[in-house]
Amino acid sequence: MKFDLQRLRAPSPLTNSMRRYQHWLAALACVAALTPAAHAEDTSLWQDTKSHLGNIWDQGDDAIYLSGIAHHGRSTYTKEKLNELNEHAWGLGYGKTLRNADGNDESLFGFVLKDSHRHPQYMAGYAYEWVFPVAKTGLEVGVGGTAMLMSRQDYFGGVPFPVPLPLASIGTAKGKVMFAYVPRLSSNKNNGDVLLIFGRIEM
Repeated sequence: MKFDLQRLRAPSPLTNSMRRYQHWLAALACVAALTPAAHAEDTSLWQDTKSHLGNIWDQGDDAIYLSGIAHHGRSTYTKEKLNELNEHAWGLGYGKTLRNADGNDESLFGFVLKDSHRHPQYMAGYAYEWVFPVAKTGLEVGVGGTAMLMSRQDYFGGVPFPVPLPLASIGTAKGKVMFAYVPRLSSNKNNGDVLLIFGRIEM
């Protein structure tokens, strides 16, 4: 069989915008292809995970995510760098949140916001929060974490990569102010911690 090398090397007619989504499709395809193989000896775990996530999506309440603030650690960035960085992380997302039998919140979400360099940042994943009511106030606080895929222009050329982050929240059962913390992973100045503050409103 002969291959037309010129044809193989020809640029794709896809636009730059569509190429961005190719990254997501590739990442999802890899997860779909590799995960069942990883659990070949325990298919029940794979099936239970799919069933559980499907249950969240089917039975969870619709949720809208609104982002507004990315606070960079004042002690981990220089003043000059802080002046360059964007802290108005405007963004919008959609997901499903289920209050489970233990009274805790499980969520699936997709989110896009403006990152520290004013470029789009895409996120999609799962979150779990242990919920603690504040007696006789109607308020509750939550503590937990999220595991997600993130895509940024300044990391891996926009190819999605896995990110685990701690989460916290305060508000009512239907509306919360939420906090995701990106810890400092390097001792280098200007590579510091970030606190993302956003809201989740359940419909």
